[in-house]
Amino acid sequence: MHGSMASSAKRRAVGFGENPEESDNSSDEGLEDDNESRDEDSDASEEDINEEVMVDFEAHTISDNDYNGVKKLLQQLFLKAHVNISEMTDILIQQNHVGSVIRQAEVPEDSDNEGDLDEVFGFISLLNLTERKEVPCVEEVKEMLLEQCEKNCPHSTTEQWEKVLNDTSKTVGLLLSERFINVPPQIALPLHKQLQEEMAEAQRTNKPSGKCHYCLMISKTCKEVPKSIPRGAPQKDEMVFVNAEEEFFYEQATMKFNYSVQEETDSCLSGRWSFDDVPMKPYRTVMLIPADRMTIIMDKLKEYLTV
Repeated sequence: MHGSMASSAKRRAVGFGENPEESDNSSDEGLEDDNESRDEDSDASEEDINEEVMVDFEAHTISDNDYNGVKKLLQQLFLKAHVNISEMTDILIQQNHVGSVIRQAEVPEDSDNEGDLDEVFGFISLLNLTERKEVPCVEEVKEMLLEQCEKNCPHSTTEQWEKVLNDTSKTVGLLLSERFINVPPQIALPLHKQLQEEMAEAQRTNKPSGKCHYCLMISKTCKEVPKSIPRGAPQKDEMVFVNAEEEFFYEQATMKFNYSVQEETDSCLSGRWSFDDVPMKPYRTVMLIPADRMTIIMDKLKEYLTV
């Protein structure tokens, strides 16, 4: 188990980024994917505000027991893409000198929360695509990205991505940071910090997934579905990041593109695709971040996510 890294995920965590209401909806609702829908009225009623529950999360080394939980979160990211996520999950478990899973901390006996303590609420890891270039799931990720880039970008952009992904002299690591929608973004700070330390240690001891030249991220994003708007009126076209802190990575990315996953989402995997009852269209935002910009990103995370 990692050192004490319990992040108090307060239900009324500080509003963050574009979606302050995300945090109001956080930790004690249970996972949206597999819990029955609960009575939402209590969230709105003033009397309940003082009784809100705090859920503590702890980070642990990824182990065999986490296979189903990690795989489910990867499924939420890759949806119906042709990527062998079972194989990817196996690799993340094997190389557990980097990466963590988030589980609920032990629940006091008088608590009503009967959650399964082994349940995985999120995870973070890094898969070095250059070191593992012969592995089928790694090749599938690269093929999928280049295919989506070809569909959504000028050909010259695809050529640039192809060059980066196939240049063995500059390693590219796929940074995976997934969690369920009801886990507040504050958890991301200790997880990213720990991962950076583990990668530095892996580099020092010559283990896989040490420092990379570039970090590649595939973020879950969404965009407001355009309504019929008067001609000439400006149209809102901004991407909302489901993991709000990933906007800081986006700001530092040197290459980026979006692709729609509207055709692939079914509600049980995509989470909630409306904010404030505004219908949203789901996307994936792919970004390439030079490793030397991670310090800037970590400073931003500290600034915005310190509880």
